[in-house]
Amino acid sequence: MNEILYALTGVTKQYGPRTVLSVDDLTIRRGETLAVVGPSGAGKSTLLRLLNFLEPTTSGEICFEGQSISGGEDAPLAVLRRITTVFQRPVLLKRTVEANVAYALGLRGWRNTRAAVGEILDEVGLAHLAGESARSLSGGEAQRVALARALVLRPDVLLLDEPTANLDPANVALIERVVERMRQKQGTTVVFVTHNLFQARRMGQRVALLLDGRLVEVADTETFFENPQDPRTAAFVRGEMIY
Repeated sequence: MNEILYALTGVTKQYGPRTVLSVDDLTIRRGETLAVVGPSGAGKSTLLRLLNFLEPTTSGEICFEGQSISGGEDAPLAVLRRITTVFQRPVLLKRTVEANVAYALGLRGWRNTRAAVGEILDEVGLAHLAGESARSLSGGEAQRVALARALVLRPDVLLLDEPTANLDPANVALIERVVERMRQKQGTTVVFVTHNLFQARRMGQRVALLLDGRLVEVADTETFFENPQDPRTAAFVRGEMIY
């Protein structure tokens, strides 16, 4: 059994009087891929922000490797540097593809970035576009640049927020392959949010369902889809409108 990397206990997140996330108990294991599914507004992206310690919880505790971290400005830089996020709509710099991928390495003091950048661009199939402007790329190419920019840092945790939404099947397949290959090679922990149940089934080792900000069920992928324990999960998997 893999070591527990994250442990969430009694975690809530409120914006004003509205509670957008409430997680009684959730553990995430080192090196696993956890798919988080649920309708829009269920709290999925909020969960990723808390896992990245970009915001503090309203209540409860998040432990990372056994260390309780409140998030926000109090999160240790050493921990923040081990976690990267790829968003659905990446923001790229007005620079070349190569410069975009090298940017974060430069911030961390790397002087010789070309080899690392070249290797990761080759991984995502963009080595031939290294010198092109990032603003000239297609949506799928831009998303692959964003993924390369995250993976070049060799993160311990990779958080993906709908990283393949609105992409064609070829780009979806490529991104999925790259993420899984890097997970196997480096032991990266992957947590990804998706509306695509087929993708959750393909990529996830475990799947979590969020509804109305609450964690309904977490199970290994086969159990989640074939023998869910909560009737709401069973209805969601069948494609019923339960929200």
